[in-house]
Amino acid sequence: MKTGIYNGIKSSWMGILLFLMLTSCSKWDDFKQYIEDGEIVYVGRLDSVKILSGKDRVKIKALLKPDPKIRQVQVFWNDRADSVLFDISPSIGERVFEEVIPMAEGVVSLLFYTYDDAGNKSVAVTAVGRAYGDRYQNGLSNRLVEDASVEDGIAQIEWADMDLSAGPYAMEVKYLTKDNKEKVVRTPISESVTVLDDVSLSEKTIEYRTLFLPQPTSIDTFYTDYEATKLTYRFLKNTKMPIETVSVSDRWGIPAHWITNAAVRNFRDGNGNYFGGVDFWFGGPFLAMEAGWSVDNMATITNGKIYQQTTLPPGEYLFEMDIPDCTAGGDFYTVVASGDEVPDTENITTSLAFMKTNSPGTHILSFSLAEETKVAIGFVGNLANKGGGDGTFWRITEVRLKEVEPEE
Repeated sequence: MKTGIYNGIKSSWMGILLFLMLTSCSKWDDFKQYIEDGEIVYVGRLDSVKILSGKDRVKIKALLKPDPKIRQVQVFWNDRADSVLFDISPSIGERVFEEVIPMAEGVVSLLFYTYDDAGNKSVAVTAVGRAYGDRYQNGLSNRLVEDASVEDGIAQIEWADMDLSAGPYAMEVKYLTKDNKEKVVRTPISESVTVLDDVSLSEKTIEYRTLFLPQPTSIDTFYTDYEATKLTYRFLKNTKMPIETVSVSDRWGIPAHWITNAAVRNFRDGNGNYFGGVDFWFGGPFLAMEAGWSVDNMATITNGKIYQQTTLPPGEYLFEMDIPDCTAGGDFYTVVASGDEVPDTENITTSLAFMKTNSPGTHILSFSLAEETKVAIGFVGNLANKGGGDGTFWRITEVRLKEVEPEE
């Protein structure tokens, strides 16, 4: 009985084994239809793919795996409607793959395959990038200039704040230098001021443009058109109330940026120091000369001078001054002279231009220069101390030096 049971179990196992063998053979036959041409071979794919934006193009940057079988890289876009094929030289090490592809403006999805000599290809790699073109270019605006002025031969361009979302990264200023050469200076967008220390004094305008990168890694720079802005020449400093001073004693001070001679500084304080040229009373501080109303102070002024030195380019000029009050008929002059100093009143006719300005109001002195000239420009006067109850004075609240624009 035991033998019968054993033979039955043995027959059952043999049947199961036969069934499995037949089933396995059937599945293997089914699988063989998929590899009739041989085993599938995969080629190493691109790695770390980056798409860098450009102007009507993109740059592909990726790593090629250390697979010596790689012979080509193919790139597809527009749902495989467009493609480009690049040949790859053999190599056993990892290397960088870089290529530039012309591309219409907009967002683009790229599909990458690598191939060996037998046509076997890698697993697909996808990456998304963007190209920029006329649509982006036409939306760019130049950075605005708040002020463009020249003082002491140095031009300073003050830039307005700007929206950074479009990718501006610098400004370029084009101008003529003192040695008559064209020069371009670039200033980062983070800076609010551009300083030009070699600008020609004959320059009336400068040109500027703004540079853009749509993305920080973009391979192409976009530019606005050059735009011209007029240079304002500020040949004089400290020209209107409140006049700045370098020192003060009670009512009287010494003006900053103006040259004053000893005759003007005729107020002596209790420490034996002398002041003059700026009066803080009567709504000051303004430029002033005064003598009198004192027995032992505010001595008579003979050829008192208040002036500045500057270099002017050739041209036509107006020198204006506002006089709120003065001693009527006084011996006061506004003067422009070549060189370092205004002349004494007795030599006033040697100056380039002069006029007697001994009455209240706005006075205008015109003059012209045929060539670049260093000049002294300001005031000279004689003021008498008439004793403890009388004197002579002259006040100026503002001066303006303007270059006259030539008629077209």
